[in-house]
Amino acid sequence: MKAGTDLAQIASLVGDPARANMLAALMNGAALTASELALEAGVTLPTASAHLAKLSAGGLMRMTRQGRHRYYALADHQVAGMLEVIMGVAAALGPKKVLPGPRDNAMREARICYDHLAGEMGVAMFDAFVERDLLAVNGDDVALTKRGTAFFCDFGIDLAAMQGKRRPVCRACLDWSVRRSHLAGSLGAAIFERFVALKWARREKGTRIIRFTPPGRQSFALMLRD
Repeated sequence: MKAGTDLAQIASLVGDPARANMLAALMNGAALTASELALEAGVTLPTASAHLAKLSAGGLMRMTRQGRHRYYALADHQVAGMLEVIMGVAAALGPKKVLPGPRDNAMREARICYDHLAGEMGVAMFDAFVERDLLAVNGDDVALTKRGTAFFCDFGIDLAAMQGKRRPVCRACLDWSVRRSHLAGSLGAAIFERFVALKWARREKGTRIIRFTPPGRQSFALMLRD
């Protein structure tokens, strides 16, 4: 019964519309103030503060202080992964909507999922890595191959720094829009950081959208083929 009780507790935290909007607003990996999250949720500041207290007590959010301000963020990558899966289930089972506009098209193509690439480009990257034998998939398990270790080291990824940490190096994350897996884990995050460092891509301020530059898009395509 305890496991069921824990599940019900988490579900009740996520299930409130205002709290769900707050959590979704943090899926870009940013930290926001209570006032900013109140706007996202469409509630007053006192109501937002009450919701944030519940989310923090439930382990779904963390709060940090900077000067006089308090900033809220998702607790960790596990919470982000759970939310991405829930979004996928909602998209699959919820009411059918009219085809979204251009902004939603950009979200479907490439977006940030907490700290790694998601959307059509994220799924294409994961598929290419598996096809090229850079990653090995066995059921729900994803692992680096010998060939993959050499490839990612050459790409500028510090794989040694990922070893021994609680977060898995590789993890499949179910993409809510494509409804297939993209690459999460420490490796997924490091690859996206490398894209930004190389100026292949950038985050669109205030959204989860990732914009690839024309040269970056070409380099990305070459990386999937080579």
